[in-house]
Amino acid sequence: MANYITKDGMQRLRRRVQELIDARAEIIKQVVVAREMGDLSENAEYHAAREKQRDIENEYNNLSKRMGILIVIDHDNLSKDTARFGARVCMQNLDNNENIYLQLVGGDEVFKSDDDYERTSILSPRGKAVIGKKVGDIIEVKAPKGTFRFKIISIK
Repeated sequence: MANYITKDGMQRLRRRVQELIDARAEIIKQVVVAREMGDLSENAEYHAAREKQRDIENEYNNLSKRMGILIVIDHDNLSKDTARFGARVCMQNLDNNENIYLQLVGGDEVFKSDDDYERTSILSPRGKAVIGKKVGDIIEVKAPKGTFRFKIISIK
């Protein structure tokens, strides 16, 4: 399950790879300009540009390798009666009655977003507890701060 990703998650990774490709051209120009400034052993601009170039190349290589093994899951075709990979789940914290909105995703997709849904890995304690549950089910999540109880309110 660690190699699953949603269509949206894969598109996000593809956009990031394209950003890195675009950044390559710019950083190569910076390296050339800095190299022309003279003695490379004491050229801080050159060393900074080369370090940035290495960072870009490392991230590009890591993402490219990762994308090669990820399996895109079309969650639109999955059952909506139980919480599955890609599902958007609303659940109520039974300790404080606060509603929590999360989307069950792979580890490569855990990021902040502009919508109300927190991306939660299916491999996390909360993700594991929610998978396979139905509306109305009560779940317990054990965390370092204690055990939390939630009721599943809706699944989209």
